[in-house]
Amino acid sequence: MVSLKKKVSEKKDSKTRHEKTEATVRYLTATLIVFCVTTIYQRSIVMDAVDVNGETFAGDTVRCAIASGDNMYSKDLMTGFNYELLKKFAETDNCEVSIVSAQGEADYVDSLLNGTVDIVVLPQCDTSIAGISVSMPVEGNVWAVRSGRFSHIMEINLWISHISSSYEYDGLKDRFFGSYNPYRKSERGIRTRNISPYDDLIKKYASEMGWDWRMLAAVIYQESRFSINTRSSRGATGLMQVMPSTAEHYEVMDLLDPEQNIKAGTAHLKRLQRMFRGSDISNEEQIKFVLAAYNAGEGRIEDCRKFAAMQNLDSNRWEEIVKAIPEMSNETLLDSAGLKFGKFNGIETINYVDNVMDHYRTFCEICPA
Repeated sequence: MVSLKKKVSEKKDSKTRHEKTEATVRYLTATLIVFCVTTIYQRSIVMDAVDVNGETFAGDTVRCAIASGDNMYSKDLMTGFNYELLKKFAETDNCEVSIVSAQGEADYVDSLLNGTVDIVVLPQCDTSIAGISVSMPVEGNVWAVRSGRFSHIMEINLWISHISSSYEYDGLKDRFFGSYNPYRKSERGIRTRNISPYDDLIKKYASEMGWDWRMLAAVIYQESRFSINTRSSRGATGLMQVMPSTAEHYEVMDLLDPEQNIKAGTAHLKRLQRMFRGSDISNEEQIKFVLAAYNAGEGRIEDCRKFAAMQNLDSNRWEEIVKAIPEMSNETLLDSAGLKFGKFNGIETINYVDNVMDHYRTFCEICPA
């Protein structure tokens, strides 16, 4: 009899627990449904309020500015990284993209607010600016659009969320966030197959010139430390510090673009190479003369050769030219030399050639053929 009562009691307890569980599940389900419906409703209100047309970037030319602030003297290559991210965004989002980079203290926020720019890449700390909305963080940066462009920021965030979990993104980070200081690697005895984030482009254009690609990498390292955002006081721009007039001559319009910049720079190097070919200058000496002319201009180097010959020095050897250059600031000697470009303080050019050759030797050491 006791056993039967016990079973009945246990059955009632089990039923009670089951009923409580069902009630809890029903409550949670109802709560979840209310939450989802409320969220969707509230989101629809926001979208209706700020972005009635639900516009996307597809089919448009998206005007972008990168204001991450790096140059050849900084420790990172953030402009190059963000440049490639924006290019990939355009490819996958079926739109064209036009990209500029900020210099100095400029941040292009005013351009964003007045509608002349669509996206500005900013450091993550620069987000408390009235009138803009920002994306989720991307390696310490955010993509900013004008406030009220809900569909645009959603589109950007969805893309960032997708790309940042891909192998492609991991490869991009490896390219731009590694150390490319050849001397540090040499000191540590490190051997590598990668010299820069742009090895494939450098190999392509060095092959067209008939150069060892590590020599072209040495020129680019000297000019910009592989930063596309480098700009000189004279207006030379990008990886190979190409002047706008030089770019125009070679029909290159976008010097921020790594490939376009290297294309213009190597086209100019090839032209200089032809100037020194066919004479008694050896192949090794030709490269030194080309480097000197790339830095100082071909007219200056022709003046140097002419002046060296007048000093009974071998005008076909760079080391002999170097001996003559200090005297090219002596106006008394120059009066009788008839030099086209006159006085020349060539210390910068001597150092330039020495530095590039040092970079090349170090690249050969850390990246054997």
